[in-house]
Amino acid sequence: MLKAVGQALFSTGLQNPGFTPAEKQGQDYETRTYNASKWVSTTLTGTDWDAAMSTGFRRLFKYIGGTNQNKAKVEMTAPVSCFVEPGAGPTCESKFTVSFYIPVEHQATPPEPSDPDVFIEHRKEFTAYVRTYSGFSNEQMKRDELLKLLESLKRDGVEFVDQPFYVAGYDSPFKLTNRRNEVWILKQKPE
Repeated sequence: MLKAVGQALFSTGLQNPGFTPAEKQGQDYETRTYNASKWVSTTLTGTDWDAAMSTGFRRLFKYIGGTNQNKAKVEMTAPVSCFVEPGAGPTCESKFTVSFYIPVEHQATPPEPSDPDVFIEHRKEFTAYVRTYSGFSNEQMKRDELLKLLESLKRDGVEFVDQPFYVAGYDSPFKLTNRRNEVWILKQKPE
């Protein structure tokens, strides 16, 4: 019980997806190749990034709390990722896929979701450029950090696709200091 409370309040001891860091890193970003893995996900459309993240998080939290076919409780993991497929214009709807990494003990056979809006996602191995930042992240911070990462990649002349992209948060809302957030730009378009 204390472990679960500690994890929720301080985001410590949470499982993370496996990745291999590149030998050569940028001066203000990392290059990571994420292993193929399973995530529990939900997709929403809209123009409000923060609202989509909040709704998606709640759906997935119910899944790990036991609202699944097995009624199994699943450990919280980090990060909470959001795959963003931007709309065509500034006021067009974007597609947001919010995801929790499935813990190692459930990777082979994750509990099937009982909510029709929740699904198990099989992510293939992919390489991403990752910029880390702190604080309580919001839509404007995510956009600013994404632009900084894009500028760094252009400066360094590396191969990348500017969209879709990921944003990721590692901390509970109750953690007040040393917060960790990331933006991920993909090296290649996902298959």
